[in-house]
Order: sequence, then structure tokens, then C-alpha cells
Amino acid sequence: MDQALGDFKKADMLIEDSIIVSIQEELDASDCEIVDATDMIVMPGFVDTHRHVWESLVRTIGADWSLPTYLQNIYYGGFGSKLRPADSYAANLLGALEALNAGVTTLLDWTMIYSPEHADGLIEGLQNAGIRAVFAYGASGETEYWDRSSKKIVSDDVYRVKRQHFSSNDQLLTMGLAIRGPEFSHWDATVREIRLARELDAICSMHVGFGSWGPDDRSIEKLYQAGLLGPDLNMVHANTMGYDEYKMLADSGASISITPEVEMMMGHGYPATGLFIENGGTPTLGVDVVTSTSGDMFTQMKFMLQAERARKNQNILASKSMPGELGLKAQQVLHFATLAGAKALGLDRKVGTLTPGKEADFIMVRMTDLNLFPASDPVGAIVQFANPSNVDSVFVAGRPVKRHGQLQHVDLNHVRKIANESKEYLFSAFADTANGVI
Repeated sequence: MDQALGDFKKADMLIEDSIIVSIQEELDASDCEIVDATDMIVMPGFVDTHRHVWESLVRTIGADWSLPTYLQNIYYGGFGSKLRPADSYAANLLGALEALNAGVTTLLDWTMIYSPEHADGLIEGLQNAGIRAVFAYGASGETEYWDRSSKKIVSDDVYRVKRQHFSSNDQLLTMGLAIRGPEFSHWDATVREIRLARELDAICSMHVGFGSWGPDDRSIEKLYQAGLLGPDLNMVHANTMGYDEYKMLADSGASISITPEVEMMMGHGYPATGLFIENGGTPTLGVDVVTSTSGDMFTQMKFMLQAERARKNQNILASKSMPGELGLKAQQVLHFATLAGAKALGLDRKVGTLTPGKEADFIMVRMTDLNLFPASDPVGAIVQFANPSNVDSVFVAGRPVKRHGQLQHVDLNHVRKIANESKEYLFSAFADTANGVI
């Protein structure tokens, strides 16, 4: 995925500690551990720019949920508010391991924080999984925070979290801020939280421009006129904004996280992939809510690619013509799922491509599996045919976290035990409040 270096049909990659030192054919290196990648595609790990990792505890519950149903059950006093600190730890450990198993080496964890102990539990879960992540510290999920009249902002504990856990940017976990934005809080709260994120040197992520909130709010225009847009802002969804607002975002360098499967399913609106590209932007990809979909990026790449192709093709069909060459290419989508995502999270100097000098975050995909063999186009194989079962190995910062199809350095029986205990507790606590509609 490094355009300057190009792709190799066959090559060696030398890693020292956590850093890629060299990639070339027939490297002459002695006194090394040899990792045999014969008949495998070696590529950068996927970068998921928007995921609510803790929702792994209530996985599969939302297969038939619309967006309002999801919000009622998860936020606003729903499942999220019942989490104990120990549940937060179990949830993020499980959710991060799911991501790693599927070849996602980096993600942004968009959180709701109920106490300092909850924050510490979530962070510890990510740390123990061994994933690279932006921990986006968020406001409580209680209803009083999620209202356009709310001037509340995230807890002052965010300063402790920054000092205690994210004092350096040269570590696997870095700092982000998950703010409600102008469509879920008072404008003054949005401004204060964006400024707080910049004070903390943190990526600032917010949900904007989707569902019935999007068309009339002109949230991006308001941010643009206030001089607040910039490369450190990450907009989630952005399905139903004004067409000119996509250009405002693109010109500012701000990113959009598109979560195509969930957006089409839950009622956010049609994925904005093409609209952002047409205005000079580069979209990124996220899984979003694992209540309702699997936690892998192979699925999201397919949804993104085919949704945008369907949009373009339908316009052509409406003109009584037939599509010729397809517009969006598989190579572009693979870029969105790797380097573009890394750039959106401020991590492209570290990861996103296999480049000497960058950290060794990479995956190995078996091409001998029946769903991939014989493959003529490696990019097409990854984007259109592969799935998590094909991921043989995953390395993060040069450390193997999955080898020969098995996660390493983790007691999965213990993970299942604590996750199941937390799940049973959550369902019991949720039933006692009769808050939701499940």
C-alpha cells in the first residue's frame, strides 16, 4: 500500500523490534527469526476509525434494531449505563480481541464514560488485548448529556486519564475525545469540547449529519463559519448533509468515518462515500456497533464498494443506459481501510502502509484457502473474497498477536468466562429497569 515502494509478487520484510527496516526481494539477513509467509498476502493491518468496542458484550442483540431502537437500548439509561468497571474491562478486552482476530490492528474506540474506574477498565481491556487504538474519551450516556440544551461537557477526569495513560504519543494507545457534537448537545458545549480536545492534543470525533437530524442542521457549515474545522476533527456518518458541506470538510482536512452496513440498516442514510470523494475528500471505514454487525473490515469494504457502485449504476440506469466501467475501485476501498484511516487518526507516520521506518503492523492472509484459491488479483481477493477465517497471522508493532489462525498470549476460556458473567449481569440489570424495548 506504499505507492513509492510499490507491490511485490514475492519479497522479504525485515523487522527489528517494532520497526520495519527493509522490504525487498531476497533480503540477506542472518540471525533472524524467519516467519514463513509462503502463499500468503502480507499487507498493512486494517484501521477501523469508528467502533463502540464495549458493545461486544451485547453482540447480536441488534440484528433488527433501527437507530432510535438502538439509542433507547444502549444510550439514554440503557445497557451502557449498567456497566460496572469490571464489565467495561471484559467488554473492551473481548471487543479488541475480536478486532485483532479479524486483522484490525488499529481502531478508534468511541466510548461513554460513567466514572474514572470505568475509564480505567476500558483502557486496561485495550492494553491487555495488545491492539493499537485511539481511546476516545466520551461523555456519559445518560439522557441529560444527550440533548441540544445540554451544556455539560466531559468530566474533568479526562485530564487525569491523559496524564496517567497517554503522556506519550509513542505508545500503542493514544488519546482521543468522543464528543456529542452540535446535534446532540448545546453549541457552546461543542465549542468547549473541541477546544478541550486541542488542549489535550487529541483527535476529536463526533456524530453529525445523519438520520432526520442532518438535512436542516447545517452543522458543518456552522463549524466552518466558526473556524473550528481542521484535520484533527473526525465526523462520523455524515449521510444527509448539504452537498457543499462535504467540500468544507474536505478543504479543511477533516475526516469522515463511514460505517456503511450499519448506516444502511439502521436508518442513518445512504453512505456518503461518493459525495465526499466528489468534493475532494478521502473517506475512511468503521464497523460502528457490534450489537448489529460483525466486527471485521472485510464486510465493511464490501458494503462500501457495492453501495457506492449501486448509487452510480442506478443513476446510469435511470438515463436508459447501462454501466460501463465501474467508478469506485477495490484498490481505493483498500486504501480507505488502511492508510486513509491511519491518517484520519493522526497515525499515518506510524502505520497504514508497509514502509521502512514505520511500525510493523501487518497481517498475513492465506491464499490457499478454498474461497481465495486460485487468486489472480490480490487486491480483489482481499476486498471482495476474503473474510476473518483467512487471516493466518496478525502482528502489532512487530509482536505476534495471532499466528497460524490462533490468537496468542491470551486465555480465551478466561475471556469467555468474564465476558459471559458481565453479559448475564447486564441483561439482569437492564430487565430490572424495564428501560428498553427488547
